[in-house]
Amino acid sequence: MAPDGVEIRPAEDGEQRAIATLLATVAEERDGIATEPPVDVDALTERWRLDGSFVAVADGTVVGHVHIEASRFGFGELGMMVADGWRGRGVGTALVAASIEWAREQGLHKVTLGVFPHNEAAIALYRKFGFVEEGRLRHQIRRTSGELWDVIEMGLLL
Repeated sequence: MAPDGVEIRPAEDGEQRAIATLLATVAEERDGIATEPPVDVDALTERWRLDGSFVAVADGTVVGHVHIEASRFGFGELGMMVADGWRGRGVGTALVAASIEWAREQGLHKVTLGVFPHNEAAIALYRKFGFVEEGRLRHQIRRTSGELWDVIEMGLLL
């Protein structure tokens, strides 16, 4: 399911810095994820947990990452990022598929996520997998600009 030249696999010890660097790069865009710069890559590298994480690797570089944080209540919260030049090429699709399979293997009954309303490509991707909108959190995220952004909550029963 992964695009040619891209490997989707569980994240491995030692890849924390590459994932943290990807997060810092995506955060610089200031529109797809809640994190904004500056990102302390060193601190993030130290505390990054790999359980439930998958990476997309192309030519030895991490170009995508997805993580499901499993709760003690049987659901998992999904978070994903894909490098700018790799979006729209099937990387996100492959990462979401891998994470859903992992969630099922863990016995989770549901996967949830939050997405910004303007991120139409991500919303379409999640809908393709059967995620449905479950609510909208108004003015949930305060940006460094002072703007307050809504978050659409989506869920997928497994």
